[in-house]
Amino acid sequence: MTALAEARTTGQATIRKPRSFARWWSAAWPPLLLAALAVVLWQLAVDVFGISSYVIAKPTDILAEMVTGWQVLLEATWVTTQEVVIGFVISIVVGMAIALLVVRFRFLERAVYPLVVLFQVVPKVALAPIFILWFGYTMTPKLVLIVVIAFFPITINMVLGMKRADEDLLLLMRSVGSSRTEILARIQVPTALPYLFAGLRIAITLAVIGAVVAEFAGSQAGLGHQIQFASTQLDTAQMFAALVIVSLLGLVLYYLVGLVEFLFRRRFPHLALADA
Repeated sequence: MTALAEARTTGQATIRKPRSFARWWSAAWPPLLLAALAVVLWQLAVDVFGISSYVIAKPTDILAEMVTGWQVLLEATWVTTQEVVIGFVISIVVGMAIALLVVRFRFLERAVYPLVVLFQVVPKVALAPIFILWFGYTMTPKLVLIVVIAFFPITINMVLGMKRADEDLLLLMRSVGSSRTEILARIQVPTALPYLFAGLRIAITLAVIGAVVAEFAGSQAGLGHQIQFASTQLDTAQMFAALVIVSLLGLVLYYLVGLVEFLFRRRFPHLALADA
């Protein structure tokens, strides 16, 4: 590389960094400002109206609880995070497998698809005690509940994406004698990727909800168990502290899925054919 080329490369790098930071900051400051304003108003409302600490905890009390009980909360967060991540990965496998089978075999679409939709309307909170009855107080009922809740948006979005494949491309592939499996792999699955990632973003938030619901139903650890235990002790600050961590956990995992999508699009730009 010549000196001129190096200078150009270095110059581009120095120019891109501030632009990237400015872009990130322009996207980050509105929600940060709104969140800070909401916390201030929350603190003022509790102080001004003299709301009992048993009803709602002040942000300063929640922060103090997070500092003093950080070890307990950290252990609970680790337990819940493991359940969410493992359950989410299984949900991806199950959701994608059902979507591929439904699109590949038409009779399965007619037979399985209505049952999947019917199963999705069953209240998942009611299923948690049943899964505990079947699998005991282990991680298994929590993972099953997470999968039951989270696989649906993955399946629906991927099926929708595969059905949005370009008809001209499908006709072209059929005209050259491609099998349905080849068409699925080369045209329909790549077309469905943006839709799949949209479904994954929804699914990761549902996975967090599923883990907490399962821990409510029967668990000796995790953030859901921590919230339930704090409620029995009338420790509102601890309950709110666990709730804040659950929310932050969901937020972090949501943006991690977005980061994976961003990296995937950069690595395989030819596969990201369209935005969902």
